[in-house]
Amino acid sequence: MASKPQTTDPSETFSAMSVGDVEAIGSHCQMTFCHQLDFLPFRCESCRGKFCLDHRTESAHSCPQAGAWARRRAAQQQNASPLPPKPSILTHEKQCSSPSCKTLIDTPLVTGVHCEKCNRSYCLKHRFTYDHDCANLTPLGARPKGESQRDKGLAALDKLRAWGASKKAALPKAPVSKSKAQAAAQLQESATLKRTAKGDAKLAPEKRIYLYVEASSETITAKIPKGTFYYSTDFSVGRVLDLAAKSLQVSNVNNQGNGEEEKLRVFHVEGGKLLDFGQKLGATGVVTGHTIVLLRGVGAEMAKTPAKTG
Repeated sequence: MASKPQTTDPSETFSAMSVGDVEAIGSHCQMTFCHQLDFLPFRCESCRGKFCLDHRTESAHSCPQAGAWARRRAAQQQNASPLPPKPSILTHEKQCSSPSCKTLIDTPLVTGVHCEKCNRSYCLKHRFTYDHDCANLTPLGARPKGESQRDKGLAALDKLRAWGASKKAALPKAPVSKSKAQAAAQLQESATLKRTAKGDAKLAPEKRIYLYVEASSETITAKIPKGTFYYSTDFSVGRVLDLAAKSLQVSNVNNQGNGEEEKLRVFHVEGGKLLDFGQKLGATGVVTGHTIVLLRGVGAEMAKTPAKTG
């Protein structure tokens, strides 16, 4: 006797899936005549419709609001406050002065080397004068071409002579008794000068001359415009000039054989004259409390030129 085939109730199986369950996973493309079911549909940001891969672009589905998304974004960017500029990776402003070199110098890893001739700073590779073509460079801070250093030096010399003459004229013609206040003020000024002046500590106190030293702004560029220093009465004027130029960080090319326009000289304000290099400081009339000024461009022949009057 043949057995009856067994039947299975569809409600008892879990492998069947309704059409509604499948459609719930993705979305149908909204493009006319397409309606493809896409499990990862694309949304158009202009018309907010959902489309398949083939119709995702505005042109592909003939978007009725084409360009709306781009216009909204442009309006938002216009109204938004400007973003701060992106910081540069290279925040160190100092780099090698050689035009072909971009190496940053004066950093913890790269030491900069300053060239005294052209007054520029370089990396180790370009530190030598022949490496950065120093001979063909105009030193930074040098006078502009076309200006006469001699004329500037003479103008400064005339001003200093007039200043020295006015100081002499202000002095009393005959000795007069000083008040206690005046005497105290002079003592205080002298004490301050001696306390602040710099020099060789090995010099004997009785040999020291304490002076106000300045660099004339009309003729030279000094990193330190003025200061107080003491020198020995036995020092020559030339040695005093070298020491003063070094202290004020003034370029001194007197020993390089350049012309008179480049040489420095020492002007004694109270004496109203330029001092000869070979003279000893103690024999020039310079005493403690006086002022000397470094001048450039006033040659030896100018030292004898009388001050202009009138």
